[in-house]
Amino acid sequence: MFIVYFLEGKNILLNQLRKSVPSEGEEIKIKGRKGRVTSVQTIEDHKIHVQVLLESVNKNKVVLDNSKKKKR
Repeated sequence: MFIVYFLEGKNILLNQLRKSVPSEGEEIKIKGRKGRVTSVQTIEDHKIHVQVLLESVNKNKVVLDNSKKKKR
């Protein structure tokens, strides 16, 4: 059993107790966001740091149609 720390930069996203360690280039999903493992570092016997690159979230803004408003 391994303690796996999923990190994005210096931010800890998730800690898990896992039987297997993710490999580099593997696609993962953390907190509903898709990502890819960039590097895996073994810190101690059972502690492993996994660097993750998450896809950016695009928040679409609603465009208002001003042509339908009444002009004064």
